[in-house]
Amino acid sequence: MRYLPLNTNDRQAMLATIGAATIDELFVDIPEAARLTGPIHDLPMHAPEMMVERHLKALASQNLVAGEVPFFMGAGAYRHHVPASVDHLIQRGEFLTAYTPYQPEIAQGTLQMLFEFQTQVARLLGCDVANASMYDGSTACWEAITMARRITKRATALLSSGLHPHYVSVAKTMARFTGDVLEHAAPGLDAATDIADLIGRIDKDTSCVVVQYPDILGRIDDLSALAKAAQAAGALLIAVVTEPVALGAIRSPGEMGADIVVGEGQSLGVGLQFGGPYVGLFACKQKYVRQMPGRLCGETVDAEGKRGFVLTLSTREQHIRREKATSNICTNSGLCALAFSVHMTLLGEQGLRQLATLNHAMAVLAADRLEQVPGVTLINESFFNEFTLVLPKDARSVTRALADRRILGGVSLGRLYPEEPDLGHGLVVAVTETATQQDIEEFATALQEVLA
Repeated sequence: MRYLPLNTNDRQAMLATIGAATIDELFVDIPEAARLTGPIHDLPMHAPEMMVERHLKALASQNLVAGEVPFFMGAGAYRHHVPASVDHLIQRGEFLTAYTPYQPEIAQGTLQMLFEFQTQVARLLGCDVANASMYDGSTACWEAITMARRITKRATALLSSGLHPHYVSVAKTMARFTGDVLEHAAPGLDAATDIADLIGRIDKDTSCVVVQYPDILGRIDDLSALAKAAQAAGALLIAVVTEPVALGAIRSPGEMGADIVVGEGQSLGVGLQFGGPYVGLFACKQKYVRQMPGRLCGETVDAEGKRGFVLTLSTREQHIRREKATSNICTNSGLCALAFSVHMTLLGEQGLRQLATLNHAMAVLAADRLEQVPGVTLINESFFNEFTLVLPKDARSVTRALADRRILGGVSLGRLYPEEPDLGHGLVVAVTETATQQDIEEFATALQEVLA
């Protein structure tokens, strides 16, 4: 069938219906500098397919591949070993499509997997119930803030200074359209978290307090007092976990009283993948389940009494009246959730604890060795597999110099906080089970050369 585009009259009628004078008005939220005014002039208009392939491969060859060099980057996305069996299993016919399983009679494999995924996430995060996944950790964080507003009828959220700046950015973008007030400041380069400060700022207008665990600098703190203070004031505590492997070694946020726990599940079963797609985790206390976004998979029996799985509590706008919906999330990261669940199943509880122990041990080795480099200071008093160093020069130039030596040596805080010059010397280093003692030694030696 030929494509028949709209004519001018059709477009004018559509614009009139939505109240826009021109098509350009539909793009007002995109900054002027980011809009294209014509073709990208430094790209050829056309080229043979073979030449395009050759050109793209040449561009790709300029990348440093995470698995081929010493790798110490983290800050929300972590390189872990993913067993080959994960990729094999997620391609089985029972999981032929990763799309939302609307028809339970032909999607029992996917529904059962999501049912088991919910159980795994709830136990991992220490909560009563978990949903069937979200897009990623940052959007899950925002959904938790809006959920807290629905529950408390308040609109001010206190965001910890240790919350990942990308999560803060997503929340601020969304809050422009909802009227939520977000209070946030940048972290300081020291061992203390801002929990005491957050407790002192909770008042009658606070809907929730959002804190990352471990935080963006790798610091770990007990959340129990913060949970009690928030709940005493009628607010909720939202905990954000960007490294779920940590929960194999440290107490879960739910155990410490968090009302809602969200996170990024990428560490388990999902590769780095240039930043996505990832999988958002979302769990909460049982009493808030009807305000939880997304949907739940439930277990039931059919007319013959046989066990089966269905969608339940799907309180999203596709299923109920829009004004009653808890979210506009219209699908989930199904394939990534499957990979997460398969990896978790292969590990089991004992395997996850062993993996966490190995991560922490390697990180301690790296911190001890890197702290011996002249001019380098470790700020953390405690950490899991990620910690922050203060360098004697701007960390952005250091990471570039390390990359020139084929070492991906952490994430500079100047990159994460470009408007905070006081953080420019901070370097966040992540060490997982994929790092070797030789990698650590090469990193330390190169760092000393770069700082000399």
